[in-house]
Amino acid sequence: MSWEWVETTALPGRKVVEARELTGGYSNHNVRLTMDDGSSYVLRRFLGADGGEVEAALSRRVAGVVPVPEVVATGEGVLLARFLPGRMLSDVLTGTADVAALGRSVGETLARIGTVTFEAPGFFTGATLKPDGVEPAAGLDEWVDSCLAEGNADGHLTGSEQRALRSYAARMTPLLAAVHDSRHLVHSDFNPKNLLVVHNEVSAVLDWEFAFSGPPLTDVANMLRDPRPPGFAEAFLEGFRAGGGFLPPGWRDLSRAIDLYALADFLRRPPSHRYFQRSIARIRDLLAERTPGAARD
Repeated sequence: MSWEWVETTALPGRKVVEARELTGGYSNHNVRLTMDDGSSYVLRRFLGADGGEVEAALSRRVAGVVPVPEVVATGEGVLLARFLPGRMLSDVLTGTADVAALGRSVGETLARIGTVTFEAPGFFTGATLKPDGVEPAAGLDEWVDSCLAEGNADGHLTGSEQRALRSYAARMTPLLAAVHDSRHLVHSDFNPKNLLVVHNEVSAVLDWEFAFSGPPLTDVANMLRDPRPPGFAEAFLEGFRAGGGFLPPGWRDLSRAIDLYALADFLRRPPSHRYFQRSIARIRDLLAERTPGAARD
């Protein structure tokens, strides 16, 4: 990999003396660079859509609200940010850790993210961070139908499972009106691989390229999508509430429905993709759960 852009444009006059690939990025390629003055940065190459402008703007918008790496430069398909210390939460949770303290810190961090609001719901299209006005929690039934029709579910979800999923989406679509017009900052990939921690506290929230303006339940659902160590989910919700996060009536059912936007989208991936099979498993879990309204919050 050439470091010409870093040495001539992003950090003119400085030289890369060491480069080390970082794990955890599935939508981009991350390399930690050490410069000749001893400073460290992360060079990100976007593997899909170029999210550099949005991520740079968001890093400025949330600075002082939650810990984020400072973006120092963006280029075509690349971004350079300051390196922040910490271990990925996904690694910490697999070892001996204070799960309750971690959960509370993660919940409080998410609540602070939600304090950033916008003039409308929608998706960001550039550095202005002006939402496009598209309601993120609308049309779940149509979205699921298109993902099943155009994706790779056949042969992995049975016909009866696909019918049940369509029925579930149709049932939940009108109920999601309860979170329409939400205008809070949503990270949209809020899970342990995008959080760094130091001493049981969140030290950085990474990878903001999928962020949008909408309902915070999107991030709650993402964090609770996969099984966590005993006690983590309870502490996470406790920290979220203590930090000012709001869980509306029926939030468990609503969050599961909101998470289906992502799970259905994963069905468009090749069956060999790591998220495809995980999505199949989570969808089966969803269909096996009790009917909406049965959960007690």
